Amino acid sequence: MLQAICVFCGSSRGVNNAYETAARAFAEVAVRRGIRLVYGGASVGLMGAIADAALHAGGDVVGVIPRGLVEREIAHPGLTKLHVVDTMHERKAMMAELADAFVALPGGLGTLEELFEVWTWGMLGLHAKPYGILDVDGYYSPLIDFLDHAAAEGFIRPSQRAMLVIENDAMRLIDRLASR
Repeated sequence: MLQAICVFCGSSRGVNNAYETAARAFAEVAVRRGIRLVYGGASVGLMGAIADAALHAGGDVVGVIPRGLVEREIAHPGLTKLHVVDTMHERKAMMAELADAFVALPGGLGTLEELFEVWTWGMLGLHAKPYGILDVDGYYSPLIDFLDHAAAEGFIRPSQRAMLVIENDAMRLIDRLASR
């Protein structure tokens, strides 16, 4: 049973309003299922939108933010719990420790780095937690095509590629992660 999902997403809202709509919907689905959200602790961008939506729906939201980003990413003041750590490495390790699964919503380099790190950790057997992508409006389609290409070219094993769950619907994504 999933008790906490770590969400990786942008500190920007992006140009497509569907990204924020999907982030809010994901938060609401998670809260309805009694799932706590763990994320990077910011009040801006999709990070802030998902936290605000979960809190508004009565959910628990735990943020983890490095001291150096408290002002830059504007640490969210209303979270259930905010952990301030010293480094990005500590941030990612704590978020991973606090979560039962990982989900990437639209985001930039930080989101991609976090997703690929937990995927690599899973492939190396450092954890057995499921992870996936919420592909909003085809945002991740080019990346998914590349991953399929890398698998076809022999750089990602089919079993490794299959470890990444991809859905465009929050409820289906959570269902699939919960069944792993």
